[in-house]
Amino acid sequence: MRRLLLPILLCASLLPGAASAQAEAPYPSRPIRMVVPFAAGGAADLVARITAQGMQEEMGQAVVVENRGGSGGVIGTEAALAAAPDGYTIIFHSMSSAVLNAGLYRNLSFDIHRAFAPIALVGTVPNIVVVNPRVPAHSLQELIALLRREPGRHSYASSGAGTIVHLSSHLLTSMAGVEMVHVPYRGSGPAMNDLIAGTVDMMVDTLPTVIPFVRSGQLRALAMSTRSRAAVLPDVPTAEEAGLPGYETYNWHAVFAASAVPPAIRERLERGTIAAIRAPATMRRLADVGVEPRGTGAAELAEFWDAQLALWIPIIRASGATAD
Repeated sequence: MRRLLLPILLCASLLPGAASAQAEAPYPSRPIRMVVPFAAGGAADLVARITAQGMQEEMGQAVVVENRGGSGGVIGTEAALAAAPDGYTIIFHSMSSAVLNAGLYRNLSFDIHRAFAPIALVGTVPNIVVVNPRVPAHSLQELIALLRREPGRHSYASSGAGTIVHLSSHLLTSMAGVEMVHVPYRGSGPAMNDLIAGTVDMMVDTLPTVIPFVRSGQLRALAMSTRSRAAVLPDVPTAEEAGLPGYETYNWHAVFAASAVPPAIRERLERGTIAAIRAPATMRRLADVGVEPRGTGAAELAEFWDAQLALWIPIIRASGATAD
């Protein structure tokens, strides 16, 4: 009996040590879930998958994209917060889910600024001012002059009230001191179709969406809403060059983790994400879809995020847009 008990007792004494060793396995020791709070197939999903592939190579574990779309990113954000704060669930925020929702929704179940910790900024996506070719304006200055002569007679399309597409146009008209009719659509696709058909006159949309229509002559590009020209459309001036200094809008994508995730794990995620974005193959893939790669870390992303919230929340309130 004694001989039988000794091996059992020995195994039992080793179990706590084995459990402790398993618990202390270096992070990450299993696949990481990246929640994308938007539907599959959109711009955020595409950029997230490029990022996840790069992170997988750098982190040594699978990074699995999970699309949880709905309510402008709110449903996916809540799903990410419901997960255990162990670093195995991260979220791929875009400007709308990380900034705009804070001004559009009055009854969110979370405070976005407290709920999440920045990891790394993946990249920015320039916006571009485009008009239907039948609009008698070949520059931004000519468009502004036309709108001043004919206040309220021209319209701009958006992918929905409170989207960056809507707010970018609202900001343009406010800064230029002109009046236009806002025509919101359910998504960028229908809005773009009506712009090309001439049902509406103007739109400020993301560069990747607009490029093929500008190149085909279906739309006329008037200005980039960023501080520098786009390499893919080098002849299109910036808004400052075109006569509207200070006008700057763009979308952006970044990796975040729940604030409750331990700092050491967040630091590991930061190193892995930065290395992934700065890898030449990832930078090429991002540039190919119209994203300007950044690969900046948590401290810089935190400052950038604060500045974006401070900029856009007052603009949202002035626009009157709500999502409740």
